[in-house]
Amino acid sequence: MSTLDPARSAVAVAVLLTITVLTVTVAGVRVRADAVVAVARAAVQLVVVALVIAFVFRHPGWVVLYLGVMIVAATATSARRIGCDARTAVLVGGAIVAGATCAVVPVLASGALAWRSETIVPFAAQIIGGSMTAASLSGARLRDDAARDWGEVEGWLALGATARQATASLGRVAAGRALIPAIDQTRSAGLVTLPGAFVGLLLGGASPAEAAEVQLLVLVGLLAAETVAAVLTARLLGTWVGTTRPEPPG
Repeated sequence: MSTLDPARSAVAVAVLLTITVLTVTVAGVRVRADAVVAVARAAVQLVVVALVIAFVFRHPGWVVLYLGVMIVAATATSARRIGCDARTAVLVGGAIVAGATCAVVPVLASGALAWRSETIVPFAAQIIGGSMTAASLSGARLRDDAARDWGEVEGWLALGATARQATASLGRVAAGRALIPAIDQTRSAGLVTLPGAFVGLLLGGASPAEAAEVQLLVLVGLLAAETVAAVLTARLLGTWVGTTRPEPPG
């Protein structure tokens, strides 16, 4: 049973926001309005998400639709970050779906997590979010590197290489760089910081051992999903990037 009190939580949030606003005001850092707006948006968005997820928990048949909407939103976000068109956005979406599927299916098939909406939704949502981040980082890095080293790409094309072959080395670098956050997060878990799922489970009353078990599933699931998403994004976008010279990063 939750021990959280909404009124007390609201007071704590107000105090934390006040500390933030006072600090940036005294320091002359011009992000006061941004901070207030960010907190207000977060509060509204989290309330809406909480209502939607509560509905999904009561009606498990809506799980697939909810996750589908998440995938569409993730694809649109990554495509915008990378700067690709509608056709290549589909490829990015495919990489995100492949990454998420490679992580979610083994965990559920093994029975490590129960086939209940209460476990599928939070776990799959984190994995989809991780896949989106990896796809965005990999695709954007590939595009930026191709713009910077376009002479190298042209050299390969002049030697008869395909557009995908001409950008292959750049794609490997892009995928590797995109995975640095996931690797660092996994390596530092419990030492530098306590990951979100671990803290959430502890606050929810789970034992430390249970929290550690679930957090390990999340971390390794994210690593697997992001690896697949990053590599696939770099490879699938190789032809697009190698066909038309990308604009240099601003």
